[in-house]
This record gives sequence, structure tokens and C-alpha cells, in this order.
Amino acid sequence: MTDIRIALSDKAIAQLPIPEVGWYLARDTELKGFFVVVGKRKRTFTVQGDLRERGKRASSIRVSIGDASELTTRAARAIAKEYLAQISKGQHPKAKQNGNSEQAATDGNGAEGGATLEQAWQRYLEAHLIRKGRSEKTISGYRDHVERLFSEWLKTPLLDLANDPARVAKKHDQLTKENGPYIANGSMRTLRAIYDHARKTNRSLPRDNPADAVDWNQEERRNTGMGTGDLKGWFLELTNLENPIRREFHLLTLLCGSRPTALQQARPEHINFRRRTLHIPKPKGGSKRAFDIPLSRQMVLSLIRVLRFGRQMHPSQTQKWLFPTESASGHLAETKEDREVLSKWGNDLNIPDDCHRCRRFRIRC
Repeated sequence: MTDIRIALSDKAIAQLPIPEVGWYLARDTELKGFFVVVGKRKRTFTVQGDLRERGKRASSIRVSIGDASELTTRAARAIAKEYLAQISKGQHPKAKQNGNSEQAATDGNGAEGGATLEQAWQRYLEAHLIRKGRSEKTISGYRDHVERLFSEWLKTPLLDLANDPARVAKKHDQLTKENGPYIANGSMRTLRAIYDHARKTNRSLPRDNPADAVDWNQEERRNTGMGTGDLKGWFLELTNLENPIRREFHLLTLLCGSRPTALQQARPEHINFRRRTLHIPKPKGGSKRAFDIPLSRQMVLSLIRVLRFGRQMHPSQTQKWLFPTESASGHLAETKEDREVLSKWGNDLNIPDDCHRCRRFRIRC
């Protein structure tokens, strides 16, 4: 689950959903740097700020305030203000009670190389992924790599991994056997990115990235796309789908070449019938790569049909979503079909090799 921003209160915190995997942050909209870490069993008030030395940022630190079940939000916010004031003066709020002024260096990407993988991941998440507007699906993929596949390394200092690249290579071999070559490679790319990001503010880390020690698995691009010879049979299969909204979704995916996730989150206001475009505000690369899909006559007709079906079948959800359903999100969440009913769906509807070039063309335009 991705991080959220809300006005923190006792009631709002009590209503926060429990994450299925790992944890997420609920950031306060009133006090910058104040948030709640929401886990499966615990919710912890926390503050984060940049500790400065000689006017320059030395490290980004996090300091826990207390369990949300034991502190009121009002009391926690008051403590948070005190902690943030101390951090702004270059003082670690808990340095004295811990008897260790060096703790500041280990609560973030500190200058002494003590940052753990978990701390470096949090800095990468907030300073890179969230700040640059990466999509929720992209962030979820990174989070799965770190918090599930590298869970036993979360408390491990990056320096330990850097000094033992064989350990990283062995982990890659293990992931290849247990999770497959693609996931193994992907997780190591995540580790490589986090390490490189941490080293920008921590030059005591070795220049050599520990992920470079792995023997990368060979990857081949999937070649399951729709060919012209498949179209006749596929259209016959499509007409047999009972749900008309799902039927139009698959048809529009084929006609426009868009990623299914982008269409799932499309809204009626994204359609401009006068200009004959469908706006995609937040594609895979984030909002900076927003683009418009030019609409052919058949695509316009498909959109008109799905708007009509939506008003008939899901009148409340259709006000917000182009492809409405009774799901928790209100929009089409699961696009998979039984292969015996519909042989190709999702990214299978893209013509091999050509689909990515079409997407890039639209982005440039």
C-alpha cells in the first residue's frame, strides 16, 4: 500500500486500513515531518527531519514518538514539534537519553556509513520515488522487493552488504531458484538503485555497488502479442463475454495500445470528444509523462457505449470512473479472463515490439 497524506486525528488513525504486506506511512497535512507508521499490529507516531551540521545537511533522521494506542494525536503532535525544533538546530532528540550522539548518523543516510537497508530504502522512497511522482504500482513493486524479498536484510547496514558482495550474489542465486529469473533480476536492480542513491549523500560507502557482483539471468521479451491472424477468432470470443463493460475495456485496450492499468483508472472527464482524445494523466512514468491518446471513430464509439453501460449498471461509480465496478476502488480492478473464454487480454493485446514505440510517440507529441 502506498503512503497517504491526511489530517491526523485519533479518529482518522483508528480508521486507517491495515496493510496486507509490510507497512505504510500516513503523513500529517498540518505538520510537515510528522506521520504515523502503520503496520499490521502497531501504529507508531514518528517524526523525520534533516539534521544539519555547519549549515549543511548531514543526514535524514527518523525518531519514534510512541505507540498510537498509548498517546493521543494531540500529545504526539506537541512532542513532534519539540523534536523537529531540536533537529532543526542540529540536535538529535534522543541522543542524550541513549547516551550516544552518534545515533544521528545511523537514523538516516548518515556520514558514518551506518545506514541500514531499511533506512536507505525509506530515503529513496521519499526523496526519489514519491517526489518524482512514480505510480503506485511502481512503488509497490519496489516495496515488495525490499520488504518481502530482502526482509532479512532490513536491519543490515549497507556497508556490510558492500563489503560482502558474495552474499548478494548468493541471494540472487537463491531468488532465481525460488522466485524465477525475472524477479531475481528485478530485485537486484532495486538494490542497486537504493545503494547508488544512498551513496550520493554518504561517500564513505564503497564505490563498487554490491549488486554488480551478481551473474544476471538472461531475459527475453515476451512474444505473446496479438497478431493479425488472431483477430477474427478473438473478436468472436470477445462478443461472448457477458459483462459489456469488460468487453469494451478489452476492445479499447486493443485499439489504443495503452497499458491496462492506465485505462483502469481513466475517468469520464479525461475524455475530450471535441478534440477526440483520451487523457492519461499518470502513466507508468508518473504525471510528468502524461499524454493524450488520439481516438479513432471505433474508439469513440466504444467510449460512448461504456459510458452508457456504466450509467445503467453502476450509476454511482460511473460518475467517477470510466470503467466502473462494485470493487473496493470503484473501478475495474481485475482484468484477467479465463483463457478458454478470451484467449488474449491485457498486454497480450499489444502487437509485439510496436506497442512501446507507439506509446513513446504519443508521449513525445
